Amino acid sequence: MRPRNLLIPLAALVLAACGTTAPAKSAPVPDAVGTADLAKVTLKVGDQKGGQKSLLEAAGLLKDLPYQIEWATFTSGPPLLEAASAGAIDVGVVGNTPPLFAAAANAKIAVVSGQQGDVSSDTILVPADSPLRTIEDLRGKTIGVAKGSSAHGVVLNTLLAAKLQVSDVKLSFLQPSEAFAAFTQKQIDAWAIWDPYTSQALRDAKARILIDGTGTPGGGTAGTEAGAGALTNGYGFLVAGRAALDDAGKNTALRDYVVRYAKALNYSRAHPDERAAAWAKETGLDPQVALAAVHRGLDHPIDLTDAVIADEQRLADAFVAAKVLPTKFTVADFVDRRFAADVKAVADSGAQR
Repeated sequence: MRPRNLLIPLAALVLAACGTTAPAKSAPVPDAVGTADLAKVTLKVGDQKGGQKSLLEAAGLLKDLPYQIEWATFTSGPPLLEAASAGAIDVGVVGNTPPLFAAAANAKIAVVSGQQGDVSSDTILVPADSPLRTIEDLRGKTIGVAKGSSAHGVVLNTLLAAKLQVSDVKLSFLQPSEAFAAFTQKQIDAWAIWDPYTSQALRDAKARILIDGTGTPGGGTAGTEAGAGALTNGYGFLVAGRAALDDAGKNTALRDYVVRYAKALNYSRAHPDERAAAWAKETGLDPQVALAAVHRGLDHPIDLTDAVIADEQRLADAFVAAKVLPTKFTVADFVDRRFAADVKAVADSGAQR
């Protein structure tokens, strides 16, 4: 599960023309600070629905930190990245689409590590008694979605797969709690959302899956990762503010944090019940909802390869072609690989189990 994603205003700015194979480059990296200076650092971490904090708690990786963490909670990825760009937080996890909206606004952020996992929890839901049965049935209907979130990307790709235009539907831009209320009151015809909200809606709101991220009408097999016909690439990203990356103390803390987070992803895949219990305890989620969300599948850390960046570039270009984003830009310009070797080592160790 990825933590997915108050919209960041789009800059009226013409960015450089893009190429999908351009390598990502790291900015100059400040020297690491020593133990005494690191102890004075407070890393401000943006979280969604307790996703990162509970993940690290479950793995026991918040013990004996050599720096302090200050947590801030966000409803989705776009406002989290707006805060990171402004320096209000230093880092946070989002889905595959918020970094693209931030990049289009020339935000002061950089993707610093990646993860990938289950896409069956990325869904377009309808009420159980809805007459809607196919994607084509969405023509003229209202879909609730958080603007700039990973669910927005699923909606776009779903419409394109059905040869529909964005203009063929009405998008109601709502944050998850607002959309849940609108869905249960049947103020919207469909809701594009991610876990744990998918599991919560299926359990508590008599929702039915119209299609999910696997591209399967009615929903595919839980735990399925992106494959042929998938409507999402299943990526999530740790994204840092440029100010934090340029600060020697915070950069040192970030290097430690991204490694801990990657280790926590591996741990939780091996201990899903512990991860669910920690998530429910941290957030007040119904334990059964947390368990259902976890058992759909958990993310694993991945290397930020050129192929990953190219996948994101294709999604960015699709948003531009649909005139949702204003102009073409280069995703690689918003990727920083300074921690790549550290994360790859953790990813490789997890894959060998």
